Amino acid sequence: MEPDPAITSIAHAIQLAIAPVFLLTGIGSLLSVMTSRLARVIDRARALERAWPDLGTEQQADVREELATLSHRAIVASWSINLGAFAALLICSLIATLFAEAIAGINLRWLVGALFIAAMVTLSTGLLCFLREVHVAIHTLRIGPPPRRPAA
Repeated sequence: MEPDPAITSIAHAIQLAIAPVFLLTGIGSLLSVMTSRLARVIDRARALERAWPDLGTEQQADVREELATLSHRAIVASWSINLGAFAALLICSLIATLFAEAIAGINLRWLVGALFIAAMVTLSTGLLCFLREVHVAIHTLRIGPPPRRPAA
């Protein structure tokens, strides 16, 4: 008995969709890391804002500078998350297109290729934003006591 061509076509679409599904898992893990970093930035900013009224003028100047850096980091982290989420949506569209192609019998390979390329470009851009956020975090890191200011 010959297998039903429709079932064979759908089975092939499932096989083709396995790699993008694993890619979605990886993107989900990246998004988790990115959102954790953003949450830490927000928590630090809130802690500094709560401490603001109790700070002296010199300390407020230091905190103002740190808050500006945290704001920049939050913006870059947000872009990273948004781009990663958009890449995941593109991968979901790619998977749906694979199944639409199998079910409808329409040649959508050009759309599958375009969606994959768009997803990779978007994901790569999101990863570049993530690297930028990490770079800013490392280059503004101060370990140890703050430097002494000369007495006035």
